[in-house]
Amino acid sequence: MLGNTPIFFPIDWHNSKIPGYALRADIPKIHGFSAYLVASSVAARFFQPQSAGAGATPQTGGLPFRIDHDEKFNQTTHAQYTYSHGKLLNGLWGGFNWRYDSGLVAGAVPFATDNTTPVDLSGLTNDQQFQAGITCNGVKATLTAGFQSCAPSQYSSSLVAIPAPGTENDDKNPPRIAPRDLFDASIGKDNLFRANRYKVNFDMTAINVTNKYALYNFLSTFSGTHYVTPRALTAKITLNF
Repeated sequence: MLGNTPIFFPIDWHNSKIPGYALRADIPKIHGFSAYLVASSVAARFFQPQSAGAGATPQTGGLPFRIDHDEKFNQTTHAQYTYSHGKLLNGLWGGFNWRYDSGLVAGAVPFATDNTTPVDLSGLTNDQQFQAGITCNGVKATLTAGFQSCAPSQYSSSLVAIPAPGTENDDKNPPRIAPRDLFDASIGKDNLFRANRYKVNFDMTAINVTNKYALYNFLSTFSGTHYVTPRALTAKITLNF
């Protein structure tokens, strides 16, 4: 990256392997109930040496590493029920959504190389340490106060899964965003006033019902740092004519 700008130099590596899968299963509507499941996984492995781009130098090889859209598993399960009996409640429906993510690679998070060498945190600003949920000896980093280093036994994070001291491996065991479960719920009513021509639909949705505080990614090369959406309530009225 060119300084503090959004300009990036193209970089090429010797080769890459990006295998993955995507699955979907649907339950057709049965007595008003329907559901579906979507699941996927992707491994994004790049192999050294760097062969082109800014900073490329002659190299003889190196261990593979994983970039920040590598994720072992994620899934979304959605279930919905529509009531279709009687006049007053006919068209009333409710839905529930469950999203699980095992966590993207967070390669910029420092880790302990062994049980005795202090973790070097000087490469992250106070703000970045706060964003990563870093804690040292029970004290949380803040926007104005961080750490230069921390003993491995006292180093942890509430938002990132950091490998145990001496176990980090850029290919097999990199730091990752902590796993998370997110839940959404919605309820609505079609043809609210039971009209024949001008039909009014109403629905209300709650995103992240439990108000889970979690990272989506951390210092991603191209998109930076993002948190998951905090709890939000929305309501919508639709007129069909």
